[in-house]
Amino acid sequence: MADEEASAPKRFTSRRAGELLIGRLKDHGAANYQFRAKEDPSYYLKLITSRGERVLWGKDLERALIEGETKPKNGDLVGARRIRRELVTITTRAKGEDGASTITEQRAHRTRWVVEKVTFFAERARMARRLRDEQVDIKKTVHAHPELKGTFLSLRAAEDFAAIRIKDPQDRERFLTLIKGAMTGSIRKGEPLPAVRLRDPESKAPAAKPKREEPTR
Repeated sequence: MADEEASAPKRFTSRRAGELLIGRLKDHGAANYQFRAKEDPSYYLKLITSRGERVLWGKDLERALIEGETKPKNGDLVGARRIRRELVTITTRAKGEDGASTITEQRAHRTRWVVEKVTFFAERARMARRLRDEQVDIKKTVHAHPELKGTFLSLRAAEDFAAIRIKDPQDRERFLTLIKGAMTGSIRKGEPLPAVRLRDPESKAPAAKPKREEPTR
């Protein structure tokens, strides 16, 4: 079963996945998927866009609205964006003919969303440009955007790491370009402000276990 969908043209649900969809928030709430009685419980978001009404579906939409920085409400002009997919373990409980319960598990991907007022995304775009600017005054930037302090510290940590661990200047420059590109991309998309964790390449860390969730759309 699909994790989530948008009742919109395929160019949005596939090729345009990850782009920012802007519209007036009309309504949102819990409902069975596609408003069909036999479907699983899910969460919907209705937007009035320049191309008409769009209905987005996904359990994570509820979290995105509740935890959003700008706390969008009906009537607000908002942006909605899929930012990534997370691996989760879906647990299904069912009763057999003998009345005994059986539990089955399977892995699936669940989409994570960002839903904020449009002003949030405009501000994030400005912050991303400042981070990319080689001539930026870091002290002034942090004063204007205190939330960027951790990001600049992480970037400095990456520079220190590269200076010690990467001998070739060109490899070092490529490494830092990738780090900065990942940070600015994450900021622009609306994800939580990034902080890198650097460790010795020879060290080994256990793989993260997939999240366990109940079956829902």
